[in-house]
Amino acid sequence: MSETLKQKAVKGMGWSFLENTANLGVTFIVGLILARLLSPAEFGIIGIITIFISISNTIVDSGFSNALIRRNDANEVDYSTVFYFNIGLSILLYFLLFFLAPAISVFFNQPSLTKLIRVMGLVLIVNAFSIIQNTILIKKVDFKKLTKISLLSSFCGGALGLTMAFSGFGVWSLVGQQLSRQLINTILLWIYNQWLPIFQFSYIRFKSLFSYGSKLLIASLIDSIYNQLYSIIIGKFYKASDLGQYTRAQQFCNIFSNNLSSIVQRVSYPVLSSIQQEETRLKNGFKKTIKSTMLVSFLVMFGLAAIAKPLIVILIGEKWLPSVYYLQILCFSGMFYPFHAINLNILQVKGRSDLILKLEIIKKIIAVVPIVLGVFYGIVTMLWSGFFVNIIAVYMNTYYSKKLINYSLQEQLRDILPFFMISSMMGILVWSLSLLDLSVWIILPLQLFSGFVIYVGLNELYRSEDYVEIRNIVVRNIKRILHVNRGDIK
Repeated sequence: MSETLKQKAVKGMGWSFLENTANLGVTFIVGLILARLLSPAEFGIIGIITIFISISNTIVDSGFSNALIRRNDANEVDYSTVFYFNIGLSILLYFLLFFLAPAISVFFNQPSLTKLIRVMGLVLIVNAFSIIQNTILIKKVDFKKLTKISLLSSFCGGALGLTMAFSGFGVWSLVGQQLSRQLINTILLWIYNQWLPIFQFSYIRFKSLFSYGSKLLIASLIDSIYNQLYSIIIGKFYKASDLGQYTRAQQFCNIFSNNLSSIVQRVSYPVLSSIQQEETRLKNGFKKTIKSTMLVSFLVMFGLAAIAKPLIVILIGEKWLPSVYYLQILCFSGMFYPFHAINLNILQVKGRSDLILKLEIIKKIIAVVPIVLGVFYGIVTMLWSGFFVNIIAVYMNTYYSKKLINYSLQEQLRDILPFFMISSMMGILVWSLSLLDLSVWIILPLQLFSGFVIYVGLNELYRSEDYVEIRNIVVRNIKRILHVNRGDIK
C-alpha cells in the first residue's frame, strides 16, 4: 500500500478499534451488572427475540451497504434510492413481526414474547434510518465520528437499562437498553453526518445496485439464519435458562472474535476496494491484513479460553458457571472466524458476490450436521461439531483467494502459523494455573500477568515484522498520551 493509503487504513483501524473497544466496554460493563440483577432465563427470552431482529436487519440492508461502498461513483440518487427502500422494507417487516408475535410466543412456549417482540421490533424501523448515514461514514473511512456516536449512544442506552433494572422492570430493562441505544445512535448519525435524501427513487440505479447486493443479501441471510439456528434449537428443545447460558457465553466470545472481524472488514473493505485493480498492492495489503488480524485473534481467543472460569465467576457470579465450557468451545471456533471472514472480504472487493452466495449455500448444507446433533445429543455436541464445520469453512473460503489474488491457503497458513504456536503455548500455560487450589480472585490476576509476560517474551524472541509493527504503534500511542498528559499538567 502507498504511504497515504497505509496511513488512511491505520487511522481508520485505530478509530474503529477505539469505537468497538469503548462501545463494547460500556455495553460489557452494563451487561455484567444486568447479569447479576437478572436471571439466565430472562436473557434467554431476549435471545429468542434477537433471532428475529437479526434476520430482519439483514433483510432490511439487503446487501446495499456493501454495494454502495464498493461503487466508487455512487451519487445522491443511489443513496436516496436505497434509503427509501430501507425505510419501506423495515416498516413492512415490523408489521409482519407484529402479527406473527403470538405464533412465535406459542412456538417457544413463552407467553411474554408477544408484547416484547412488538415493542422491541420497533428497532427495525429506527435502524433503517441509520443505514445510509452509517454507510457514508464508512465509505469515507470516517470512524472518528462513528466512534463518538457509538460511545455516546451505548452509554445512554446502558444508563436507561440499568435504571430500569434497578427499578424492577426485569426483562424489559434489556428491551429499553437496546431500543434507546439504537434510537440515540440514529439521531446522532443524522446530526453528525448531515446527509439529507433527495426526493428521487431510481429504478435503474436500484436494479444496478441490487444485481450485486442481492447475492450478498441471500448469502448474508443464509449465514444469519444459520447463526441463529443454534439459539432456535436451544430455545425450542431446552430451557430458557440454557439459552441464557449459551447467549452469555456467545456474547463474551463475540466481544473479541466477531467484533475483531467487523473492525477489520469494514476498514479494509473500502481501502482495498480503492486498489481493486492493482493486483500486487491488493495482495500485499490483504496479506498484511490477514497476518495482523490473526496475531490478535489467536492471542485473545486462546487467552479468553484459558481464563474463562475465574473471569465469569468474578464478573457475573457462579449462577453462570454452565456458560464457562460453552465459552471455551466458542473460543476455539471463534479464533478462526476472522480468518475466513476476511477471505470472504476479498470476494466482495473483487465484485464476486456470486461466489460468496455459492460458498454460503455449500457451507450451510454441511453445517446442518451440528444442528441435527444438537437436537439429539445436546448443546456441547452441537458446539464441538460446529467447530469442525468452521475448519471446513476456512478451507472453502480460502480456495478463491488463490484464484483471485494468488494467495493460497498454504501460503496463508505459513504466514499465521507462528502466531498460532506462540498463542497456543501461552494459552496452555495460563490455563494450567487454574488447576491450582487458590481463590479465583488470586488465580485471575496471576493468569493475566503470566499470560502477558509469556506472550511478550515469546514474541520478542521470534520478533515477526507484524508483531514489531503493532508493538511500535502501541508504544508510540502510549508515549503520545503520556506526553499530552504531562503537557496538561504543566
